Amino acid sequence: MNPKILILGPPGAGKGTQSERLADDFGVEHVTTGDALRANKEMDISDMDTEYDTPGEYMDRGDLVPDVVVDAMVGEALSDVEGFVLDGYPRNGDQAEALREMTDLDVVLVLDVPEEELVDRLTGRRVCEDCGTNYHVEFNRPEEEGVCDECGGDLYQREDDDEESVRNRLSVYHDNTEPVLELYADHDGYVEIDGDQTPDEVWEDVRAAVEAEA
Repeated sequence: MNPKILILGPPGAGKGTQSERLADDFGVEHVTTGDALRANKEMDISDMDTEYDTPGEYMDRGDLVPDVVVDAMVGEALSDVEGFVLDGYPRNGDQAEALREMTDLDVVLVLDVPEEELVDRLTGRRVCEDCGTNYHVEFNRPEEEGVCDECGGDLYQREDDDEESVRNRLSVYHDNTEPVLELYADHDGYVEIDGDQTPDEVWEDVRAAVEAEA
């Protein structure tokens, strides 16, 4: 079985964690927008009538990469894999329409988590400055406070994980990405998952949904 899975949900819902488990358990590729862009930074997009000729030029300047470029990157990433779990895309209706043209999905998983729980999760996140491992001040503490278990690096709070930034990111999600859920509501493989559980409990629901729908 090589299911084609889309996983949706707000920042902090646990999409990355569950995507990694799906990739391992079902033997499919974990495709994220960020990975697709990084893997194709030097792709020639001069025929797209965009400001820059490669995605990397947008990324190096910190500019938002246009939808048409993101669509092309994701399409390239999906073109040579039999099964996948797609995480972080689509972020708006236009991207959802582009995805519809790229591939047929077997399962659409939506992780549902209350707003205040998302704020707690994101503001409590700590990241290793050396290896990037994630921790949480409440749910996933390192053995030694402020020190990464994996490499001994220092842990820090990302600037976009302070409460003001987190609430702004959630607002952007509600405005731009939440309407995408409605576009998939009539999909045969659409399943809402209670994301306000332990990661293991969420995983049991996620795996059962994929096995039932794929």
